Amino acid sequence: MDTNKINTIISRAPGRTCLFGDHQDYLGLPVIACAINRYITITAEANDGEELIIFKKDLDETRTININKKITTVDKGDHLLATLKILRTYNCIPDQGYNITITGNIPINAGTSSSSAVIIAWIRFLIAAYGCNQTVTKEFVSRIAYEAEVLFDGAPGGKMDQYSIGLGNILFLETGDFLNYETFGKPLHGLIVAESGIPKETTGVLKELKDKAILAINTVKEKSPDFDIQTATKEKMESYLLHVPDHLKIYLKAAILNHDITQKARVEFKKDSLDTQKIGILMNEHHYILKEYLKITVPKIDRMIDGVIQAGALGAKIVGSGRGGSIVVLAPIGQEEKLISALIEAGAKNAYSVHVDSGAQIIEPK
Repeated sequence: MDTNKINTIISRAPGRTCLFGDHQDYLGLPVIACAINRYITITAEANDGEELIIFKKDLDETRTININKKITTVDKGDHLLATLKILRTYNCIPDQGYNITITGNIPINAGTSSSSAVIIAWIRFLIAAYGCNQTVTKEFVSRIAYEAEVLFDGAPGGKMDQYSIGLGNILFLETGDFLNYETFGKPLHGLIVAESGIPKETTGVLKELKDKAILAINTVKEKSPDFDIQTATKEKMESYLLHVPDHLKIYLKAAILNHDITQKARVEFKKDSLDTQKIGILMNEHHYILKEYLKITVPKIDRMIDGVIQAGALGAKIVGSGRGGSIVVLAPIGQEEKLISALIEAGAKNAYSVHVDSGAQIIEPK
């Protein structure tokens, strides 16, 4: 064993929930998301061999990666190996084996980004263990995760998951070609995440809705070359729709209206004090578009949303790609337990209070 190497490394990354901007980031439109205090934790102990022996505790799966084997091909969806391949270009070269345990309390396939949290924690571990020829910032870690999870496979997702987890706090993220973001380091009290227990349909839903939205946008551009979805306004929406066939109108409407809602929410988050009543109203407006325009809810989630709103929630919405997964709720202060009970009564598999987290970090060595 190389005595210069760190014997124990603990890397932790939070989950995330999307407050505003679902089905916007793949169009290059902004989102508002926040890291939450549910975590994926990687615990690595140096061994005497030349292998990364990875035990995925929650799945009861073990995988071994030989650190000396050249990475020639990477199977689609193998984000761990893709990350290793990408980081090698930054002189992060494994030269020490580790026994690694991955575990966490972020629900799997529930719209809270457990997979992105694994990748972010993995990147943090690899850089802590083997170094890197770049200044390691939160932005750098987020970008590597985006490359490994989205660009490497040509997946249809956007940047929200990787950057909200990597950067932490409440994040307004411009998701276009040029990175631009604001973080709001203030608490948002009363957040609740509720799991439906129905696995979300990530890739298929994202591709279907992305393709239709882009087709609608391109149809407008053909008639009006100056049209830009990033500057399109609700006030001019009817003039845009004149160029779009009926079966695509709803997707252009959803993009423009959700963008408008996200910008209004940004204004609220930039204020010195949060008006949770206004934020809750905007969450409800956003959910309406996701439900009625993009059709990404299912009956069980509809019952959860209706039940918690009737019980007194300020706002509630489905999260992520949809047709399953989780919802996020904004509760009046002191009403969290009451609303959690209402969610369980409405059929939620699980529901719990969360708070905004500061983002991924190395826990040990400090």
